Amino acid sequence: MRLTQEYSDKTAISLSALCLVHCLLVPSFLVFLSGYISLSYNNELIHYAILFIAIPVSFYALFTGVKNHKSFIYLYVGLSGILALLLAVTLGAQIWGEAGEKILTTIGALLVAFSHFKNYRLCREIECDDCH
Repeated sequence: MRLTQEYSDKTAISLSALCLVHCLLVPSFLVFLSGYISLSYNNELIHYAILFIAIPVSFYALFTGVKNHKSFIYLYVGLSGILALLLAVTLGAQIWGEAGEKILTTIGALLVAFSHFKNYRLCREIECDDCH
């Protein structure tokens, strides 16, 4: 089944939200549960798994948006967010520490979600046939 512009933007927004929830809430949740259960938790594997799914979906939605609407601004915002997420996962903790990694991840996820939300709204506003 062919992914539509609207579906891929919504999926990318959801993945950005998942990334934010993981980054901001999961460490606190694990600290809270550490006294109750023993967990084997590989934080880096989760980062790479989310990005492995999120990046292709984002690229598809952003480039399809450019093709359908001829507007490059949201492509650039989304690509900046993806770059921030990649930097946070690969170099974030080593260069800026854990707090810097979280800030960079938050900024990246918000940029990606914003670009997809605006792409989705643009589709709705001009009611293009290619988006549905």
